[in-house]
Amino acid sequence: MTLSEQQKKEILEQQLQQNPTKRVTAPELEKILYEAIPVLDHGFVRIVDYMGDDSSVVQAARVSYGKGTKKISTDSGLIKYLMRHRHSTPFEMCEIKYHVKLPIFVARQWIRHRTANVNEYSARYSILDKEFYLPSKENLAAQSASNRQGRGEVINGKQADNILNILKKDAEQTYTDYELMLNEKYDGSTINKNNKGLARELARMNLTLNTYTQWYWKTDLFNLLNFLSLRADSHAQYEIRAYANVMIDSLKRWVPITFEAFMDYRMGSMELSAKGKAVIQKMIKGENCNFETSKLSKREWNELMESFGFKEQLK
Repeated sequence: MTLSEQQKKEILEQQLQQNPTKRVTAPELEKILYEAIPVLDHGFVRIVDYMGDDSSVVQAARVSYGKGTKKISTDSGLIKYLMRHRHSTPFEMCEIKYHVKLPIFVARQWIRHRTANVNEYSARYSILDKEFYLPSKENLAAQSASNRQGRGEVINGKQADNILNILKKDAEQTYTDYELMLNEKYDGSTINKNNKGLARELARMNLTLNTYTQWYWKTDLFNLLNFLSLRADSHAQYEIRAYANVMIDSLKRWVPITFEAFMDYRMGSMELSAKGKAVIQKMIKGENCNFETSKLSKREWNELMESFGFKEQLK
């Protein structure tokens, strides 16, 4: 991760602010507020603002005034109930705003979550930084044989070196061409005083998808949980999962009771179909149950068996 001197100065100024408030605050989140937490090779995540905490969720559920004299265990029980039964609106009462620096191809995955407010760095107005994402060798993998949108075995040796060289060379070449079309270097200096630069909104289309962009991303707690349940999952692409893992840590700092319920009832749980439930009920009773009588597809059966640690896997 690289921060400019201007960015470092701005972060320090933000962290030195003293803003007394009567609103609830999250002490553990305050400790990392505005801090740029590294992700991938040049990316980062920063929390720049938030509203509410666990007590705000409870307050909204009860539609009451103030925190009152309730015990934390009472609040915990209610939040677990809300999570367990998927009551969403109390969690929508809390909001958080992130500043994220990420590769363009990750941003295009991320923007699929349309339940947030987003303002992205404008390449029509400014020149994008000369920074590209290059995967580490342990994350350079072949196409999965069983999953059309996943990775398989890690690519090693000379082939891995060649791939990384291609990625780096292409990114550097397209950025050099980007500067030539703009007739301007990324530091603002002019390349040829006799030439006109192509409009930034046109020149940007030449850049590779591993070029870094930035945005402010604001969402409510409920939709943050939905984002994390998908993007922090082991099946998510590694690069976006790296960002989700950092954001899970901020969730724990911000709303620890909600975090605990989320990890228990969402991340650590599984959903059962009616047919799957019937299979497990029969197994508990000691009744004979197999794939042929379960009415499940092969994939459903394997997922069910794997989730409960059974060895009855189909090939």
